[in-house]
Amino acid sequence: MNDVLGRVLVVDDDEVIRQLIAVNLTLEGFEVETAYDGQDCLDRVHEVDPDIITLDVMMPRLDGWETATRLRTDQSTSHIKVVLITARAQEDDKRRGLGIGVDAYLTKPFDPAELIDVVRDLADGALSS
Repeated sequence: MNDVLGRVLVVDDDEVIRQLIAVNLTLEGFEVETAYDGQDCLDRVHEVDPDIITLDVMMPRLDGWETATRLRTDQSTSHIKVVLITARAQEDDKRRGLGIGVDAYLTKPFDPAELIDVVRDLADGALSS
């Protein structure tokens, strides 16, 4: 029996936040890979083959908005669940994320327990389909 709850690609240009998310998800039983920005995410997504991607919005090279859009418009990645985790907390930002088709939107600072609940719920849906 496989005890891994799912594979998550954590994308954030801030190493401390990236590691905080990765450690929390690993402790919960997820297999975690990391990427430092949107371009790194797109370069590695097929190699990692994640069930879920947590994605910061404000990053160098390729921001989270464009990364999420590319993930959604590429048939080979459109099924991957996407969680935006960002300091951008305005309603317009949330609407923009939902318009792109992200599955969840969390604002920084985030509660690690809430993040785990969101990722676990998305993993349950991703792995059962």
